[in-house]
Amino acid sequence: MQKLISIDLIADFGFLRKPDTNDGISLSYNMLHKPSLLGIFGAVLGMEGYQKRGELPEYYQKLKDLKVGIAPIGHQNGNFPKTTIVYTNTVGYANKDGNFIAYENTLIRPSYRVYVALEESHLLVDYLKKGYAEYIPYLGKNEFPVWWHNFKEYDIKPFGFDQDYEVKTLFVKKEDDDRVRSNESGGRPLGFAALLSKFKDAFFYFERLPLGFREFESSKRGKEYQYELVPFVYSNTKFKADFQLDNLYSIGKSEVVQLN
Repeated sequence: MQKLISIDLIADFGFLRKPDTNDGISLSYNMLHKPSLLGIFGAVLGMEGYQKRGELPEYYQKLKDLKVGIAPIGHQNGNFPKTTIVYTNTVGYANKDGNFIAYENTLIRPSYRVYVALEESHLLVDYLKKGYAEYIPYLGKNEFPVWWHNFKEYDIKPFGFDQDYEVKTLFVKKEDDDRVRSNESGGRPLGFAALLSKFKDAFFYFERLPLGFREFESSKRGKEYQYELVPFVYSNTKFKADFQLDNLYSIGKSEVVQLN
């Protein structure tokens, strides 16, 4: 029997590196994403990480089909504060042209409520409920340990779109859906037809996040994997019942989560 569970993940710092930013400063995703969350679950269960180029890690292969939802906690309109940490490598054999200096845009006190649908007998349910882990999980780097509390269980029930609703998690924005989109100036949503009339204190947060991996062939290295990026939205507003997102499940009278 499947159940929906949630935990609150908390860390002092986090660095969820964007792979396409390595010129001078490395940037971090603001939101926790599914591949990173599966890595945390893999550490909890004691599964192996990356072992070989061109091969996905054990934890991803075994956990990739889990349906998860993610919501930030203690944020400012979806954002966490950030600081730049400077690392200097002075080892001579590693730096022929002088000291190597790396700048990393690091999250401060990131925390997330994560939902995951699991069979009731799954070992992960027992470990999360007891606060037990085989390996210490971390948020992007092993010097940034992450832990959890506030374990909860819910009955899974697909949302029926019979009332207006609030999505408590990040949700996928379909590329062809113009009812929720950001303009060039950064952030104010256009296409208000999908929203309720009460909009005064609402916010919309947009970020392209990894949802999985896609395989490709490299002429030099053979089989490789890259993140599959998907546009996500996070908002505190309520949507009209006729705005029908995919993969929604009820967790309260008018609150739902999206599981991907």
